[in-house]
Amino acid sequence: MLLAIVLGPVVSEIIIIAAVLLVLFIILKLGNVILGLVLNSVLGLIAIYIVNSLFNLGIVYNLITIIVVAIFGLPAVAVIIILKLLGISV
Repeated sequence: MLLAIVLGPVVSEIIIIAAVLLVLFIILKLGNVILGLVLNSVLGLIAIYIVNSLFNLGIVYNLITIIVVAIFGLPAVAVIIILKLLGISV
């Protein structure tokens, strides 16, 4: 109410609408980031499961593996597989 008294009702409504739109935009951007991480995680874990099933590599599903795959996606899966073939456990 104080904002309407100082700036006028029309200007205060414009400021409120702009603030709401800004908050919605930020939520949408964060949602896209979270959705991307979830998709990377799921696709990466499916890829690791398929490789483990086909070639019996013994790659474990631990927190480090899930975080690396979630952030870097399928290229991280390739690196984890190469490291496992070289005898380095992640």
